[in-house]
Amino acid sequence: MFKVLLIEDDITLYNEVKERLSQWSYQVYGISDFGRVIQEFTDIKPDLVIIDIQLPKFDGFHWCRNIRSHSNVPIIFLSSRDHPSDMVMSMQLGADDFIQKPFHFDVLIAKIQAILRRVYNYNTEAINLKTWCGATIDYEKSLVANDKGSVELTKNEVFILKLLIEQKNKIVSRDNLINSLWDDKRFISDNTLTVNVNRLRKRLDEIDLGQFIETKVGQGYLAIEEENV
Repeated sequence: MFKVLLIEDDITLYNEVKERLSQWSYQVYGISDFGRVIQEFTDIKPDLVIIDIQLPKFDGFHWCRNIRSHSNVPIIFLSSRDHPSDMVMSMQLGADDFIQKPFHFDVLIAKIQAILRRVYNYNTEAINLKTWCGATIDYEKSLVANDKGSVELTKNEVFILKLLIEQKNKIVSRDNLINSLWDDKRFISDNTLTVNVNRLRKRLDEIDLGQFIETKVGQGYLAIEEENV
């Protein structure tokens, strides 16, 4: 799991980016004291830094310069400022990319993945594979397989399963699922969510996994993973 340090003082944006990146299995950290960014950076030891330009006490350029004096960690600027000189300055200070606000989340995640691939040379197949309850889930191929066999899921079903197992043993609300699917341009409604979850559970029943997707009436859904499964 890659660690991302998000140096952003807009708490609403921070929480939104953290939630979305967490769905992609990134571990996201924020800054508690904007006067001690380097100290917190050193404690966290992130694999990637995302930083805004306009920050309390010192701007993002100041902290980028300081981070670069300590580390070659990849840095992405995320800013509402669009003057060419800001982009040039960020590159001159050693940043890897500059994304202007407002931005589409798909663009951010694509840039993060591209930078991590280049810097850490990790295998992209590992990101598309997940183990859960003794089964292997291939997100790219929409396949779930265990010693009972394998089943192919629809894109909606595998998307829902991914959201659930990334927060395994925790209830994921119906609103959260619907909003995530809507943001992904799948335009799913409350009724179609129920249909998709029921179909997902029925497909997983074919390889004895359906029991591990629970419905919590009035709350949402839960993907269980037991220690001995």
